[in-house]
Amino acid sequence: MDYFWIFVFSFFVALTGALSPGPLLAACISESTKHGFKSGPLMILGHAIIEMLMICFLLFGFAQFINNPLILKTIGVIGAVILVYFGSSMIFSLPGLVLDFKPRPKTSSSLIMLGITLSLSNPYWTIWWLTFGFGLVLSAQKAGITAVGVFFLGHILADFLWYSIVSLTMSKGKRFLSLGLYKTIIFICGLALIGFGIAFGIASLLKN
Repeated sequence: MDYFWIFVFSFFVALTGALSPGPLLAACISESTKHGFKSGPLMILGHAIIEMLMICFLLFGFAQFINNPLILKTIGVIGAVILVYFGSSMIFSLPGLVLDFKPRPKTSSSLIMLGITLSLSNPYWTIWWLTFGFGLVLSAQKAGITAVGVFFLGHILADFLWYSIVSLTMSKGKRFLSLGLYKTIIFICGLALIGFGIAFGIASLLKN
């Protein structure tokens, strides 16, 4: 498989994951309505940083250490608590939300850190990389370290593309939202994060 096809395959595999609803998408929708277009790209930058580190860990043999039932259960429970906290914070912020059409100041570093935190707190993200993702990395590695770089580039560009579209749509589309609809969107995103957190927590506790 040459570099072009590694890129294409990685891009579309990642795009299917990006299109699926999840904690990062819910947070991206919420942050974009409050802080503008930069929210999506900066959150994905944080996501990219932690994914690059994960690939390095996998290549250097850390997969066997992380892929331990107790460690995965701990990651799941801690991640669930973080997701419920973020979701609850969004819901509790509803009374103070306004539609002033002007992005509220938020540092780039905080949005990047949010992307890192939500990625790490999602147990499914960890499990995906330790299983299917690890297999893809090993397959790319057979073609050399450059192929691994091409794989990562295709993987993360799919996320940047989709989340930039979502962020742009929400940051511009909010001009056509009523305050009630705006609060409803934030409420649904908050509930989604709480729901993901509870589901991840229960799944982690029940896992043998």
